[in-house]
Amino acid sequence: MARDLDASPTQIAAALTTAILIAAALAPAAGRWLDARGGRGLMTAGSILAVVAVLAWSRVESVWQLYATFAAIGVSCAMVLYEAAFAVIVAWYGSDQKSRAGALLALTIVAGFASAIFIPLTGLLVDAYGWRQALIALALLYGLSAIPLHLFVLRRPAVAHTPAAAENRAEIFQAAVRRRPFWLLVIAFTANGGAVATIAVVLVTYLIHLGHSPVLAATLAGLLGVLSVTGRLITTGLQTRLPAALIAAAIFSLQGVAALLLPVVGRSAAGAIGCVLAFGLGFGIASITLPHLLVARYGTAAYATLSGRIAVFSVADKALAPLGAVALAQVVGYPPVMAAVAAVCAIAAGALVTYHPHIIRFTSNQGVVSWPLPQALSAARRSPASRSPRPTRRRQRCC
Repeated sequence: MARDLDASPTQIAAALTTAILIAAALAPAAGRWLDARGGRGLMTAGSILAVVAVLAWSRVESVWQLYATFAAIGVSCAMVLYEAAFAVIVAWYGSDQKSRAGALLALTIVAGFASAIFIPLTGLLVDAYGWRQALIALALLYGLSAIPLHLFVLRRPAVAHTPAAAENRAEIFQAAVRRRPFWLLVIAFTANGGAVATIAVVLVTYLIHLGHSPVLAATLAGLLGVLSVTGRLITTGLQTRLPAALIAAAIFSLQGVAALLLPVVGRSAAGAIGCVLAFGLGFGIASITLPHLLVARYGTAAYATLSGRIAVFSVADKALAPLGAVALAQVVGYPPVMAAVAAVCAIAAGALVTYHPHIIRFTSNQGVVSWPLPQALSAARRSPASRSPRPTRRRQRCC
């Protein structure tokens, strides 16, 4: 592709970064739409846009055309990928926590094998037909599967698109973003996303730098997708017995230890395998832990809006952190990069330990009670204190 477009590999890779940053910027708008109108229209339109953009990609003749098509791909990513799919599942199952957890796990397991299936498939198509024809085949495959599913299977929410529902979502959102717990989630999952993306980008190169063969390095990197499925299964099982935030904090800490030890023990095959296994167990747990924590604390009414706000930071960090890591490695080497990854894993774990995952405290004339945020706001409206004419009384307190 770089040869055909007379472009450098860096220019080609930067097009993907551009798409990810556009997806991050549009995540809040997509979240508000999903909460208000559901996923059928948005995800159907996003799937159509994705097909058109990939078909256009197959016809580009210059770098600026490549960037234009990737800008469209970035828009479609905000409409159809994990954040949108999770919002649809959360809305679909509502308060049915067991079914919701099972559906989220099923989705992430299937998606966890996407790279294992489509990277080899894409390589075969490129080898057989060239990159342009490969893109056409992939676009048609995606369109024939995704568009009918989004159009005919997804359903509109029954009551979400009403003034009362919009007011309720706005109250939940404003109450959330004004307080520390929400921003602890932002810190935790932004830091973890950057760490995971960095390892995904630099792992093969660093393992080769440590003296391992390209085959072993690629094999260990390929294990990350399989390990992400394993980590999700373990996390979902433990969430029925232990707090989800503490489970994720423990696994994030394990990832930090693995990153810190890789420069020390990674020159041996056993050491490299052990570090990759330890880090890989946490490779995909953020995707199922964040929905659990958001719903447990804030309910389902404003889930997509809140998730979209977090995605602005976490998705952007996934795009930018690897670029900074590669630049740092070129200047000072890979051990400081691994130390930085360990540090941000520790930050993510610390934020989740600090975060109180389940309750919000509401002060009324009956005392202090602990509820999820939507119920606390509803109780605040019904409380006699909320109807008091005295302006000096505080109606509610969230912590």
